[in-house]
Formats: sequence, structure tokens, C-alpha cells
Amino acid sequence: MAKIKGKIVVDTEHCKGCGVCVASCPCDVLGLSSEVNGKGYPFAVMVNPDTCTGCASCGIICPDSCITVYRQKFE
Repeated sequence: MAKIKGKIVVDTEHCKGCGVCVASCPCDVLGLSSEVNGKGYPFAVMVNPDTCTGCASCGIICPDSCITVYRQKFE
């Protein structure tokens, strides 16, 4: 059976660091960065990239549509 691995790309300049995506991730992949963007907000980053399944919960719940989710199949 093929395994699916996910990856997210965050638009760091538009992310306001609300943390809703962090709370909605069932695999504990996301966290908030210790760095800040141009507006002074910490932004979402993948802290556990190996556990991402590409479920897209974070991208769906993001109020500013800052997250794009990619999925890749592995045999």
C-alpha cells in the first residue's frame, strides 16, 4: 500500500500567528516560530515534518488562507 507524506508551505508575511492551525493538526506537526514576520507576528512552521500526512486540516482552518498543503505518494 502506498504511503502519503505531506508538506506545507506557509505564507509567512501574511500569517498572524493565531495558532488555530497548530491546535487543529491531529499529528502535532505545526508550531509557532521563535522568529517574527515583518508585522511582528510569530508564524506557523513544521516542527515535526516527518509525521505530516497531508490531511489539510491546517489549510482548511487557517482564517487568512496562509497555508498550502502538498501530498506525495510513496511506494
